[in-house]
Amino acid sequence: AEGIEKYLGAKFPGAKRFSLEGGDALVPMMREILYRAGDAGTKEVVIGMAHRGRLNLLVNVLGKKPSELFDEFAGKHSDELNGSGDVKYHQGFSSDFETPGGNVHLALAFNPSHLEIVNPVVIGSVRARLDRRECDTGLQVMPITIHGDSAITGQGIVQETFNMSQTRGFKVGGSIRIVVNNQVGFTTNLMEDVRSTEYCTDIAKMVQAPIFHVNADDPEAVAFVSQLAVDYRNEFKRDVVIDLVCYRRHGHNEADEPSATQPLMYAKIKKHPTPRKIYADKLIAENAIGSDEVTSMVNAYRDALDEGDCVVKEWRPMTLHSVDWTPYIGAEWNDDYPAQMSMDRIKNLADKISYVPESHKLQSRVAKIYKDRLSMAAGEKLLDWGFAETLAYASILEDKKRIRITGQDSGRGTFFHRHAVLHNQNDATAYMPLRNIADDQGPIDLIDSVLSEASVLAFEYGYATAEPGGLTLWEAQFGDFANCAQVVIDQFLSSGEQKWGRLCGLTMLLPHGYEGQGPEHSSARLERFLQLCANHNMQVCVPSTPAQVYHMLRRQVVRPMRRPLVVMSPKSLLRHPLAVSSLEELAEGTFQNVIGEIDDLEPSKVDRVVFCSGKVYFELLERRRKEGKDNVALIRVEQLYPFPHEEAAAMIADYAHVKDFVWCQEEPQNQGAWYCSQHHFWSVVPAGAQLSYAGREASAAPACGYPTLHAQQQESLISSALKL
Repeated sequence: AEGIEKYLGAKFPGAKRFSLEGGDALVPMMREILYRAGDAGTKEVVIGMAHRGRLNLLVNVLGKKPSELFDEFAGKHSDELNGSGDVKYHQGFSSDFETPGGNVHLALAFNPSHLEIVNPVVIGSVRARLDRRECDTGLQVMPITIHGDSAITGQGIVQETFNMSQTRGFKVGGSIRIVVNNQVGFTTNLMEDVRSTEYCTDIAKMVQAPIFHVNADDPEAVAFVSQLAVDYRNEFKRDVVIDLVCYRRHGHNEADEPSATQPLMYAKIKKHPTPRKIYADKLIAENAIGSDEVTSMVNAYRDALDEGDCVVKEWRPMTLHSVDWTPYIGAEWNDDYPAQMSMDRIKNLADKISYVPESHKLQSRVAKIYKDRLSMAAGEKLLDWGFAETLAYASILEDKKRIRITGQDSGRGTFFHRHAVLHNQNDATAYMPLRNIADDQGPIDLIDSVLSEASVLAFEYGYATAEPGGLTLWEAQFGDFANCAQVVIDQFLSSGEQKWGRLCGLTMLLPHGYEGQGPEHSSARLERFLQLCANHNMQVCVPSTPAQVYHMLRRQVVRPMRRPLVVMSPKSLLRHPLAVSSLEELAEGTFQNVIGEIDDLEPSKVDRVVFCSGKVYFELLERRRKEGKDNVALIRVEQLYPFPHEEAAAMIADYAHVKDFVWCQEEPQNQGAWYCSQHHFWSVVPAGAQLSYAGREASAAPACGYPTLHAQQQESLISSALKL
């Protein structure tokens, strides 16, 4: 551990490496954990850590070749990913590590600089691997998260992750959490400035996790505690914390001068012998080893670094690949996929999702919903949103694919539309029609999550990056609640493929629409997602009919492309009389990126074309019909990104003579799609035509809070769009 740091310090002086020196015992700690875990039957270990000591672990535990690390320091990089890349101390790595109990597959997660956000990502990845192995004890896959002392107590995501550690939808049989406690966070070391508790690990007391404080200068104590932590985790299936009390020999990075702000601490550190020297002197004093042997071991390691080959004797070529991503590499959003299925199959699935045992007494409003679903299954009634969405899930499960849906009200749906989990009014037992589709169907977890956005979305991202075959879906209670998970969206979802080559097919349902519910319950902040769109990194859709949501969800699984799907999902449209579809549209249709004019307008009479998305379309349609206007055509853009230029152009081909085009939205002008997608609309309108805006005026708040003002604004934007 000391050898690689000294080598890098000499070879690349001043380069950032976030040295482990002072906390060197982390390396033997990790090795002892892996030996003990492998001996107990663990097959995979997923590791999450920030930058401190990461390069050391890569070389000395995971078996990365020093020569490859040195190339990165020298500025060389591989062009394999064709992405933007990331700095070396954020990179992930995978390898196999030989233990007496068999090889253990190691995966170090890629992570951004946001110190603790990788932890729920790791836990999610572990849950996916456990689910695939059908291991409900957690024994076969173990998470290890490595924290800094200031970060573990300062970042709220840690509390969120502890809180979910024993819940049904998120438990993984316990995590081993290691704190590299170097007693200084960047430049802050006064305890009264860093935290309000005695120990940085006091946060773990909320789940009554055992906390082992161990001196990093005592490697034998470190080894003992490492073994004890693994034994505790495997025995009690709960989190366990190791507080590795150490110090940081250099500044936060190697270009920093720590004595400027910590003069007394660094005066002590300069005089303090390194952990390697302390242990070597101890062994020499006990006559367990000779001083010449110490010198030869140090020299031998340095020579091995010079040679550049792997220095981990337990390293083995990977044979334990958890899942094959090959079918999903190179796929694109416009690839063909089998969207249709037979009407017989659709009707059979419709019957299955509508059936509830007689003994299962439903709440009266839920009973009415299921009575209507029986009519929909029989073809007597057009399908509503909840029915079509549930049919999509049923078809995926019948194809033996896994589904995982979480959110704060995901079982019933925040807006009382899904009711996929039915609660018996007599004894509170739960029945899930989606678990009764076929004998050999795919598994489904549909769980109301803890009241958290950041940790849950990060968990689901981790799950989706380890499970490409099925559908992993997170639903916000209201779309704007995704604000609380912005780090996950910015650092993982939108940029993970570009930075790290990590594919992820996670779906986000974000309820969105202006119904006069105020600034915090109207907007899913569509503009923020569109601003993050580039390089076809994700899809942003605003489906307007039950058939559209059915095909959109199926497409996310059946088509081999695995990129995030961000859905501005409806609220009032869930029960809108015009937002209905037929069984035939599900069986014979496909997802339409753009939907053209549905009324029988005479194209030559049309002198204005209005583009729009979502709920506002139905308000425009109803008002146009009421006013009897036949000169304004309405075009729905259902996928805003990647923008479907050819389909949009085809939908307005009959209106080549029109010079007046409008984008209509409910959101204020500085929000919604207008600024971020305007160039796409311009690219499809005919030459010489004009494109104008109809919507709310620019606003600092997403929506107003007064119902009367909301109604006035809505009336104004509808009238403006239709030239009333």
